[in-house]
Amino acid sequence: MAGTDPKPTPVMVVVRRVLWLLVALAAVIGAVLALQSKPGGKQDSTTAYAGAGIGGPFTLTGSDGKTVTERSFAGKPFAIFFGFTRCPEVCPTTLARMASLREQLGEDGDKFEIVFVSVDPEHDKPADIGSYISLFKTPIHGLTGTATQLAAIQKAYGVYVKKVPLEGGDYTVDHTAAIYLMDRHGHFVTTIDYHENDKVALEKLKRIVA
Repeated sequence: MAGTDPKPTPVMVVVRRVLWLLVALAAVIGAVLALQSKPGGKQDSTTAYAGAGIGGPFTLTGSDGKTVTERSFAGKPFAIFFGFTRCPEVCPTTLARMASLREQLGEDGDKFEIVFVSVDPEHDKPADIGSYISLFKTPIHGLTGTATQLAAIQKAYGVYVKKVPLEGGDYTVDHTAAIYLMDRHGHFVTTIDYHENDKVALEKLKRIVA
């Protein structure tokens, strides 16, 4: 009969289904792009870390042999870094930099603590750590502990640590190079990356001492 649509062929049915799928996909993509374009849709590194569950209770030993826990820093922000005293570059560079950043903050430099946790308990005894941190001419809490205690804090902070054998039977240690910044309540705020410039690092430190 005139005016009657022809019966769709199997090929036409498949084509129509594909077209509808493409329309639906385009709608989804459009919605995602619209959300990303809204103010605040883009997160900075600090926001991305929020809720990451970094940090928590720990029990370690200070360079003076006394027990130190997370409660020892209650009410004061702190910057915590994991390394070892025989570290050839990253550790001394990082601690020297923290001393410099503290000085650049002026009066605010006294509003946060610097904490160094050795991940090499076989070599770094409390006295060794005490001698090491004294080289940087600024107050630093040098900590160590048993293998079990260190494993617990490394897990809590998501720190990577791996012993790497060297020729002759000795070893070195690969480890996370970031500095973790914690607020006065012991909550994680953000990190200072090893390669970040001082301007960015200072802004992050100002945030935790404010």
